[in-house]
Amino acid sequence: MAQEEQEQINIELGEDVAEGHYVNLAMIGHSHNEFVIDFIRMIPGVPKAKVKSRIILTPEHAKRLLSALNENIQKYEENFGSIKNEQAPQKILMNFGGTMGEA
Repeated sequence: MAQEEQEQINIELGEDVAEGHYVNLAMIGHSHNEFVIDFIRMIPGVPKAKVKSRIILTPEHAKRLLSALNENIQKYEENFGSIKNEQAPQKILMNFGGTMGEA
């Protein structure tokens, strides 16, 4: 019991973060050391989309996030039924502004 108390983390959730952001697109990139996930809101008919949040994770944390998402989706589907992915993924050309780099 004492060890459980030592491992507890007090997490603060500020009002501005608690409101959250609606997003309907995520772009994921990675390097050897990190994964970068951009959460984006696209509005139909509007050619410009806005990144609402960028999360940078270590590869280990990215894998734990994948596992946690899989577990939560499984629990969701057990309670509410299968999530249907009715829309085929569309190829979206992204332009983050600025000059285009070359490799």
